[in-house]
Amino acid sequence: MKKNILIFLCLGLAAFKTNAQTSIFPTNLVAQQILLGNYDPANYQASIVINDPSIISQGINARVSADSVHSYLNELKIFKNRNTLSDTMSATRGIGAARKWAFEKFQQFSGQNDNRLITSYLQFDNTFTSCPNTITRHKDIFAVLPGNDTTDKSIIIIEGHIDSRCNNVCDTACLAQGMEDNGSGTSLVLELARVMSKYTYKHTIVFMLTIAEEQGLNGAKAFADFATAKGIKIKAVLNNDVIGGIICGHTSSPPSCPGYNSIDSTQVRLFSFGGFNSFHKGLARFVKLEYKEMLLPFVSVPMKVSIMTPEDRTNRGGDHIPFRQHNYSAIRFTSANEYGDASNSTGYIDRQHTSRDSLGIDINGDMVIDSFYVDFHYLARNTVINGNAAAMIGLGPQTPDFTLTSNGTNKLYIQITQQTQYLKYRIGLRTTTNDWDSVYTFTGVGSLFDSITVSTPGNKIVSVASVDVNGIESLFSKELQTSLVNINEFPSANKTFELLQNKPNPSDEATMITVLMNKQVDYKEAYITIEDITGKEVQKLPIILKDGINEVMYDHGYNVSGTLIYTLIIDGKKVQSKRMVFTN
Repeated sequence: MKKNILIFLCLGLAAFKTNAQTSIFPTNLVAQQILLGNYDPANYQASIVINDPSIISQGINARVSADSVHSYLNELKIFKNRNTLSDTMSATRGIGAARKWAFEKFQQFSGQNDNRLITSYLQFDNTFTSCPNTITRHKDIFAVLPGNDTTDKSIIIIEGHIDSRCNNVCDTACLAQGMEDNGSGTSLVLELARVMSKYTYKHTIVFMLTIAEEQGLNGAKAFADFATAKGIKIKAVLNNDVIGGIICGHTSSPPSCPGYNSIDSTQVRLFSFGGFNSFHKGLARFVKLEYKEMLLPFVSVPMKVSIMTPEDRTNRGGDHIPFRQHNYSAIRFTSANEYGDASNSTGYIDRQHTSRDSLGIDINGDMVIDSFYVDFHYLARNTVINGNAAAMIGLGPQTPDFTLTSNGTNKLYIQITQQTQYLKYRIGLRTTTNDWDSVYTFTGVGSLFDSITVSTPGNKIVSVASVDVNGIESLFSKELQTSLVNINEFPSANKTFELLQNKPNPSDEATMITVLMNKQVDYKEAYITIEDITGKEVQKLPIILKDGINEVMYDHGYNVSGTLIYTLIIDGKKVQSKRMVFTN
């Protein structure tokens, strides 16, 4: 694939000046009280209560419709330009008309489901000083589906941004239909509001369409700021952005497409922040586990759910980031392939962030689109994965806590210390990748204290989940780690520093390098040096070493393969080296 020599911050975050969001409030105060958990669930009970996890999972799978998401995209394109700074007065063009349409869609779905969806705007003020004479008052659109149990007041958010843009982020006159970015995510959120509001969940679920994503993630920032200020508890955020296209462009933000016109309609990427003990990565693993166990046996087209190492594509960002910055668990769903890196540099001919981001083209000249850029069946499959994960989080039990010990060679001992009331728990074990190697289930009273026999030595990372009487897992706990060695080796506890194998290995573009500190020591400076096989230094990464796991991410760059050597250096002395492999 061709790569641009210059790398741009495609969201324009570095160049786009804004003031902080102010005067943030929902226009429907009933919605605010539900977000806070201050309501009587009986007032929002469905006429027919459906809360069985298997029925809900299969219902979402059966009822999500490719035709429905297609219809939403057909309606979205009518507004021509959904730039956050576009017309707010017209009934047919601009962000104002698009917001009203989305609001009315939520209300329509509410009417079809016992009026249980409570619809609101989140209004906030922000001046984008880089664009002259701009609109200063903005509105996210959201619909709240109240949970039937206010014991735990935490909510789940399914979101996507509704705004669109062309090359110039201030251009409100261009054609900016934004079908992949992000009509696809908008359609996904709307479809799940339609489908999921038929069912009953313990937790409140919020379906949200943000604005001003293209101006610096401002709509998401406003909601995250509002939630923090009001003390709203957020259990998980599922952000959907560029989620319906399957064709690779001439350019693409790495890690992504293998080459121009490559097709991938059976993979979705989950981006999230952190490595060891990242609740964001834990949320991504949960999404994948629920898909594999609840949906994969029944779907007509199997999907690959890829847990990515970086928080987002290189030099890109999305609406999950403000929530993560407020310490809410958040991940991003994105298509395997993207048609463009949104750089809009000289010679840029791809669709993203241009007027060419349309629904498709008319090949035979009959004035009807017959070649589509968005694959509606692929988008529907990604919608199902989202909905199934959100539903299981909304139905599941409380997350436990635990302790982890070992015999040093081949056994791990797990003891549940909080949320001990359940009769079943699941234990996730991983070693060299972002995903679990194995997930174990323990049943009965003995499950409060169990052991795992491990056949291979090395660093072992463990997390646990509660399982309720319906067989649904909670989100998984924090991660703990320990190292196992062969019986004729010294245990790692005798080593002050231990450079672990990078994760994942092999990697495509980015990988996490980990140093295990078995005790705190004084030092002046520490680095990870990266060298090629000839000994030439490629990069030097500073690392702070504290007791326990310490990580630094190495971003190698996409579409490059080979073997590199990474070395831990403390106060000028080489401590340990390992090899890592990159593949396309």
